[in-house]
Amino acid sequence: MQTLDQTVVKHHGKRALERCQSLAGISEMDGAILRQYLTPEHKRCNQLVAIWMEEAGMDTWQDEVGNQWGCLASDNPGAKRLVIGSHLDTVPNAGAFDGILGVLLAIELADIAHQQGINLPFHLDIVGFCDEEGTRFATTLIGSKALAGNFDPGWLDLTDVNGVSMSEALTAFGLSPEDVGNARLPKDDVFGYLEVHIEQGPVLEAADQALGVVSAIAGAKRAVIEFIGQSDHAGTTPMDMRKDTTVAAAELTIAIEQIAKQCQHNEVATVGYINAKPGVANVISGYSAVSLDARAQSDDDLELLLYKISRTAKAIASERQLELSWQWTHEAETVACDTKFQQQLLAACHANGEDSPVLTSGAGHDAMAIAPICPVGMLFIRSPGGISHHPAESVIPEDVEKALAVMYSAISSID
Repeated sequence: MQTLDQTVVKHHGKRALERCQSLAGISEMDGAILRQYLTPEHKRCNQLVAIWMEEAGMDTWQDEVGNQWGCLASDNPGAKRLVIGSHLDTVPNAGAFDGILGVLLAIELADIAHQQGINLPFHLDIVGFCDEEGTRFATTLIGSKALAGNFDPGWLDLTDVNGVSMSEALTAFGLSPEDVGNARLPKDDVFGYLEVHIEQGPVLEAADQALGVVSAIAGAKRAVIEFIGQSDHAGTTPMDMRKDTTVAAAELTIAIEQIAKQCQHNEVATVGYINAKPGVANVISGYSAVSLDARAQSDDDLELLLYKISRTAKAIASERQLELSWQWTHEAETVACDTKFQQQLLAACHANGEDSPVLTSGAGHDAMAIAPICPVGMLFIRSPGGISHHPAESVIPEDVEKALAVMYSAISSID
């Protein structure tokens, strides 16, 4: 398995981090990072990334939904494509690395191959996805789902906080809403997808490891659980005659935490907010909504977790004589990473002196949207403090260099 000279690794790792900071300067927020889908900042980001791709010897283009592409072509025109990518969009008040570092490391890989005159047995395609976070239109993985042929035409009618529809935003961006289906990748052309991403969690740091090989991306379901009771005067309604939804919401919140803690396979469940109405101090809440985000490493474990939560919610509503309603807002099945890619990445880690563990991803990634059309693999980079989606998000430069070296060894071993 081929390895890189450390001087080369340090140069390209350093430049990838510098370019992360350059992209951090392309933001809708003063003094913070925000880059949303189909905004002027999205366009400026794509243009700069395209320049870096071209400098690395790649042909570049922007597809019909706004993903930015570069291709380092094989001498064999009939070769299949290996896609390496991640996303270039951000959440509000974001960090500089998230998926962005994965795109920039891939460009450095292409530049190294180009400078060394390496003829790969496949076309190396690099993609910077336009929208993974779902910040503007509240639907995630737009860019990668389009590649898999899973762009929902109904998304075109979604509107942002200013009332601008996705269809209108595409047109203003210079794209045609009628053409979004053309972003689909032919399955027969692509043999695999790899993604480098910061871990966004504390596991690698706790293990004192720079890198980790991902075995699976956890499935997730989100819902809004509503309790409907009766708003009454807080001073005149006896305690035993109340239909108070806030206490039901609080009881369920505590129960969800306990249910998840009792699970045996690292399942997690989170209540992100409680919305009580009318929301004044001297009125009993007649309506309360609880958000639920539940995740597990297998679909069976996720369904069991949700069954336990649903059963508990029904019992609470019955005991307190409240109506109960569920609104499902998101669903993603568990995605297993390709075994062969896992083995190649682990072998590349070992070839570069890394005893990297295998771990699952609790967060969703573009790889899960690409999995329906080809095998996928992921490499995680340690997140100091487990911090992500926050200005304090960081990486260790030596970890970035190790990731670059491992990816070079991995792709050089692909036949």
